[in-house]
This record gives sequence, structure tokens and C-alpha cells, in this order.
Amino acid sequence: MTATALDLSQLLPPTKLSQLARDWLAEDTPSFDPAGLCVGSREVTAALLCKTPGGVLAGTPFFNAVFSELGCSVEWLYPEGTKFGLELVTRVALVRGPARRVLLGERCALNALARASGIASRCNLLLERARHCGWAGKLAGTRKTTPGFRLVEKYAMLVGGVDTHRHDLSGLVMLKDNHVWACGSITQAVQEARSVAGFSNKVEVECSSEQEGREAARAGADIVMLDNFPPQALHSAARSLKQQFPALLIEASGGVTPESLPQFFSPHVDVISLGCITQGCPVVDFSLKVQRHPGSEPSPPADRSSPATPVSSDQGNSPVNDIVTTLGSPVSRRDFAF
Repeated sequence: MTATALDLSQLLPPTKLSQLARDWLAEDTPSFDPAGLCVGSREVTAALLCKTPGGVLAGTPFFNAVFSELGCSVEWLYPEGTKFGLELVTRVALVRGPARRVLLGERCALNALARASGIASRCNLLLERARHCGWAGKLAGTRKTTPGFRLVEKYAMLVGGVDTHRHDLSGLVMLKDNHVWACGSITQAVQEARSVAGFSNKVEVECSSEQEGREAARAGADIVMLDNFPPQALHSAARSLKQQFPALLIEASGGVTPESLPQFFSPHVDVISLGCITQGCPVVDFSLKVQRHPGSEPSPPADRSSPATPVSSDQGNSPVNDIVTTLGSPVSRRDFAF
């Protein structure tokens, strides 16, 4: 399991989940579904398979929302936040419902789950590196998210154990270099933003030098972001600013990668934000496989040099056993069109 034990799905408004699911389904099937005609509405069971060893499961509320819109049910075999082992294939959930509806929701649901799980997996990896090095600060995401998919990606950050940072322009006043240049100075930008932000909003200023950081702190900024600082310059500037302004929060950002992350750890840096949490992040590979219909094309003959593990006699003829037999063996993987 990842760091959190909270039921994070309680954060998500049901109406927003339904809206997202409807939008995704409408985008994927704007008119007729000819393939759905072929399969009809007979009841089927489909197995959700994870094919990325070591991945973290995230995004289950969005997966559920898609199938809920279609009148299908989902039975999860692992809780959200589970970090899978090194098995080549893991059976994660079962989806039940009319065949055409299961297949109608398949791609939309898988897209959300794969993206969310990929982000949660990267967050978990970064968090493990931070804790291994003894750094007690916070790792955070950014607003560099996929348009229309931000809620999914920010949610995945929480499942992976990192901070979401601000969700949008309304959540935190962040004065970046363009704001400062357009306004005239850091001091003027902070004062004008503070006059309308209210007591509940913090003000953060992006700074490219220690001198700019001092100006921002003196003007009343709550957070100074030291942007694109090389590690040694970052450590020096952060230490100096903390000595002068002990209550000031220091954020490091810009050019931080999973490989270079340990170089930026410092007792004087409170937050490190990383665009790579969402940009260029690999997905976790999932597929949804429906029970074979009687009379369908048989599987290729098994490789006798590597016999499959037999199904025990007490398993009977349940639909689930028809979907998955021995996922751990190379032979059984041939039963699935990856």
C-alpha cells in the first residue's frame, strides 16, 4: 500500500464524477456503436488485468463512474493505493454487465485508470527516494496537467503520496516572472495581489535570484519559489533566506527529474515541485478481458515445453475461471490479446 490510509474517493463530488464519465463516453461514442450491435446485451463478466509489475493502483472512482453510467458493476480485488508485486499479470477487478455496455465503457475507463495509476506510481517512486535520503519536506505536482483531465491527475498525486500544489489560478496567488515584468516590480505585484487575495490565500513569488527572493519576502510573500537554480546555488540561497526570514516557505522548482531529485534535498527547502509528475509520465498498462463466448475461435495450442498450471477441481465452471486460469505462467498469457 502507498502512504495514505484515507478514503480519498470521498474528496470527489459525485456530480463531477458523473459529468466526467458522461463527457468521456460522449467523446468516444458520439453516434452509433456498430460493434456493440455484434455483441448485444447478454450478461458478461470481464477481468481487469494489470500488466505493469510494481505499479500503484489509482483512479478507481473514475473507473467506477464510467461503468456506473452504463449500468454495470465493478468488484475490486485490491484497494486503491495498492502497489502491485512483480507478477507479469495481476487480476485487479471484475466488471459485470451487458456485453455492449461493458465494451462501450472499456476504453474510457482504462484511459483514466492507466493515467492515474502511472502518475501515482511515479509519485510513490519519488516519495520513496525522498524518505530514503531522510528529506522531510514535501514533494508537489504542478499545473502542467492534461487539459480536461486535471482532477484525475491531481487525485492520482494524492494516491501516490505527494502534494497536489494549487489546483488552479484561484487556489493560490502565484506571481511568476511574466506577472512581475508586466506589473513593474516584485514589490508592487505582491502588494496589489495581497490587496484582493484576502486573508485565506497565500502569495507565492517565482524568483530567479536570491536578491529577488529577499525582495519578495520583504514585500510580504508567504512562499518564495527558487526557480531553475542549480543544486548548489539553491542550497546557498535557501539557507540565506531562511536565516533572514525563518517563517518563509522555500520552494524549489524547474529542471528537477526523478534522477536528479536527490541533489535538491536540503533542510532549508520546504517544497520541491516537479512537472515530470504529469509530463512525460508513463502509464500503467491495464486491459479488460471478457469471458470467451461459447463457440468462439479457440486459443493457439499450448507450448508443451512449458505446461500451464492446472485449474484445481474445486474451482468449478465459474465465469471468472473461464476468463483467467494461470496468469503467472508464460503460456496462459497467450489467452489474452495484449
